[in-house]
Amino acid sequence: MSHSNGFSVFEWLKPNNQKMTKKIRIAIQKSGRLNEESLQILKDCGVSIDNGRDQLKASAANFPLEVFYLRNGDIPQYLRDGVVDIAILGENVLVEKGEDISIAQKLGFSKCRVSLAVPKGTKYESVKDFEGKKIATSYPNTVINYLEQYGVKADLHIINGSVEIAPNIGLADAICDIVSSGSTLFKNNLKEVEVMLKSEAVLAVSSKIDLERQEILDKLLFRFKAVLKGRDYKYVLLNAPNDRLDDIIKMLPGMKSPTVLPLAEEGWSSVHSVIDKQAFWEVIDNLKDAGAQGILVSDIEKMVL
Repeated sequence: MSHSNGFSVFEWLKPNNQKMTKKIRIAIQKSGRLNEESLQILKDCGVSIDNGRDQLKASAANFPLEVFYLRNGDIPQYLRDGVVDIAILGENVLVEKGEDISIAQKLGFSKCRVSLAVPKGTKYESVKDFEGKKIATSYPNTVINYLEQYGVKADLHIINGSVEIAPNIGLADAICDIVSSGSTLFKNNLKEVEVMLKSEAVLAVSSKIDLERQEILDKLLFRFKAVLKGRDYKYVLLNAPNDRLDDIIKMLPGMKSPTVLPLAEEGWSSVHSVIDKQAFWEVIDNLKDAGAQGILVSDIEKMVL
């Protein structure tokens, strides 16, 4: 693809472009949910992106970073070639097209699974049922590698997009595709029978990143980890009777230990700590049973350890 002035997109993006000096180059998906969540985590990391409409490239106003908006499936090759230094993309894309590319950080959003599905009326017992069957998919390498574990060989039909319709028009006996809620499978009269891979957004790194940009990446990773840690916890503030304080403190380990301050009312203390989101309601119930009162809970924007 080339522009009216004669230069190609690849030439414009290539790593020896002097305009990119001292800036780390990050690729994200051009559009969709992953694009939005990628931009959000950058924003939460304090990186302000000045992006005009339909631009393929944008610069951060307050951090040495440039964003390249690319097709998800093309990103592994850009990383491999060193055209971009890092990328936010689905782990499933790396499994399919970039197993040689390293992951610096799992990001915890855009979670999905890559699954095998068959028509609802199909009797299914095990992976062996796919022997000799026709499977429509955009993930041939993932399917082949998975079936090989069970000694199964199938006939793959590679389709880019809308694979769910394949069984309904007689093109395939089954499909392999990304599944989030399962609603698309349900609408197409399909049932999920094998989860081959669980995926989420990851920060991937080019093997060709130089030392200068690696230093920038280290700073960015520090911010990512602070934001992600904050998303995993809730801040809690409560009033505790002093005669139950020891029991309540045991329920709130915090990052090291809770902060305890005396209240104006004699016999009571204010306790500040954090709670893991996964155990949130269980801990809150236990705190109430232990005599805690006035429990206030809020989100944590960032947590720096």
